[in-house]
Amino acid sequence: MLRPCLISLCLALAITFRCGGARATLGEPAESITRDTRNFSGVLLKSATRARYRVQSIASGTTATTVREYVGPSGVVFAVAWNGLVHPDLQVLLGNYHHDYRKALSHAVRLPGRRGAKVTTDRLVVETWGHMRNLQGRAYLPELLPEGVSLDEIR
Repeated sequence: MLRPCLISLCLALAITFRCGGARATLGEPAESITRDTRNFSGVLLKSATRARYRVQSIASGTTATTVREYVGPSGVVFAVAWNGLVHPDLQVLLGNYHHDYRKALSHAVRLPGRRGAKVTTDRLVVETWGHMRNLQGRAYLPELLPEGVSLDEIR
């Protein structure tokens, strides 16, 4: 009786790890947030529902960083925000938009003495700020921002 359960468990784990390469990010369906949780070695926290969107929080145990993913009425992630000891892996969070971000970042001018940065492309806005042990940021897709949602709500 134990053997069939063990075989089933091994098969399920093999399928999970084989398919685990996909990542949830900006512009992807909300169902993929679970994969982000695995990518950040995190734990899903509370889900908060607002009038025009839903926020799903993920706490990373390895980096002491919390990531919040904002899901619009269409079921698509339109923004992400974070705070913690380190910035999260933006390649995971930005997904298909990461190349746009890296390209724009390479052309951005850093002002001396400024800790924050804002990178804007045609499709994406990424802002980072904070200081040691309290790094924060947000990234959003202006085109997918639900009507009536203020940028101040993405934090």
